[in-house]
Amino acid sequence: MNIRENISLKAHNTFGVEARARYFTEVNNTRELQEALRQWAGERPFILGGGSNILLTGEINRLVIKNNIGGRAVTGTAGDKAWISAGGGENWHRLVLWSLDLGLGGLENLSLIPGTVGAAPIQNIGAYGRELREVFHALEAVELDTGALHSFDKEACRFGYRDSIFKRELKGRYCITRVSLELTTANHNLDTSYGAIRQMLESRGVANPTIHDISRAVIAIRSEKLPDPEVLGNSGSFFKNPETPLTQLEKLQKCYPDIPYYPFGEGSVKVPAGWLIEQAGWKGKRIGDAGCYEKQALVLVNHGQASGKEIFKLAERIQQSVEEKFGIVLEMEVNVI
Repeated sequence: MNIRENISLKAHNTFGVEARARYFTEVNNTRELQEALRQWAGERPFILGGGSNILLTGEINRLVIKNNIGGRAVTGTAGDKAWISAGGGENWHRLVLWSLDLGLGGLENLSLIPGTVGAAPIQNIGAYGRELREVFHALEAVELDTGALHSFDKEACRFGYRDSIFKRELKGRYCITRVSLELTTANHNLDTSYGAIRQMLESRGVANPTIHDISRAVIAIRSEKLPDPEVLGNSGSFFKNPETPLTQLEKLQKCYPDIPYYPFGEGSVKVPAGWLIEQAGWKGKRIGDAGCYEKQALVLVNHGQASGKEIFKLAERIQQSVEEKFGIVLEMEVNVI
């Protein structure tokens, strides 16, 4: 096991903020991960995937293990269904494109989401009307304290909105090494309910979309709204869309009759966090090199030399102003380390 010391993590996080790992190593398979855990006698290691959903605000004074576990395969078919598996270190978007090339449906709405396959269940990633849990079958993960390999089915993961057991009770305790998904080979359940997808398809003259058409539409939408981390450091959506009681929405509508929302469970709705942030006056603003993206207020960006702490302080100021204006508390979607 090659453990290096005092390693910069700037190239390993999409915000592009400077932070250092006291110790750093990379693993390419489950056996290497278990061997690293066996040899490491310090405190529980920190697992790093694509670095696309984290904000590093300081040094990590323990072992950082970069998950490079790859591999992808179709593991079974039955009727109109197919099961695929992929290593936790695989790039998520490349997995989506691979599945589409095989004619498999289910991931098209989740195109161009940054990050790795192993991070996807932790966050229960979702976009444009779909969530990972809708196609999730099972996963394998190594327990960091013991090195033991465990399996989790959908029920065990306890998925919620941008949430799972791995963000709560089991946070930081496992490294996800492989994920299995259940997709379709025919009679795909296409979801074009999201307005932006319908508009994009209409603008392209697509009346009867395929899974590829939907994927291309999602890629186009995301490319228009979200900055490329290679150009402008960011971690995509920084805040969750808040769940709001219907009674509170009705009060807000008296002052803001055009407030957007969509149903979410009995007696509650979700209000777009981006709209709230924009109405609070933050869209396009920057404090030093930490800013709120000019095209999408939900995205915080690093204009060059912002530190993780400076971006975090900006996030806190946005939370405070939205709560003061609307009485709604925004929850951070990004993991702050």
